[in-house]
Amino acid sequence: MIKDKITALIRKEDNPNRKKIENMVFTVLLLVITLFVVKNIFKTGNKAEISPKLQTDVQIEKIAEERNIEKELEEILSQIKGVDEVKVLITYSETQRVVPLYNENSSRSSTEEKDNDGGERFIENTDVNKEVVSDSNQNPITEKIVYPKMEGAIIIAKGAENIAVKEKIINAVEAATGLAVHKIQVFEMKGE
Repeated sequence: MIKDKITALIRKEDNPNRKKIENMVFTVLLLVITLFVVKNIFKTGNKAEISPKLQTDVQIEKIAEERNIEKELEEILSQIKGVDEVKVLITYSETQRVVPLYNENSSRSSTEEKDNDGGERFIENTDVNKEVVSDSNQNPITEKIVYPKMEGAIIIAKGAENIAVKEKIINAVEAATGLAVHKIQVFEMKGE
């Protein structure tokens, strides 16, 4: 019905509104195409921004569960002869980071210009395009996980008043963490 009316209006050559109607139809079509393009651009942009953040948080939580050094040290140190109960605290200099894999393209162009007055100009342009590489589900692919750097350790243990036991604890923590001996402090746990 509407289509028929528009067609009838356009076919009438003596109609003074014909040009207005053609412009209006063209404007509506252009608006629909523009909205479609803008919607697709923002839809793609949101996936790239949100997905890596969510994926990174999930990966960090999994790693935290898998790699709890303090609990592992408590279990191992409690197996040393003369040590009964142990509590371990490790301090870190920074937090753990997940580094995504990037697809990087770069291009370089240089131009050398000389003018008639003897002046010279050298222009160099470098263009770098860096994209996060994702799998088929739009989750970023991890290149590496940077674990936080350990700064020190405090161990409280029953039996640590014995010098030989204390030395065994320090040696075990040094071997497991790579910390220097002066960054490992061992104290006797108070009795209950």
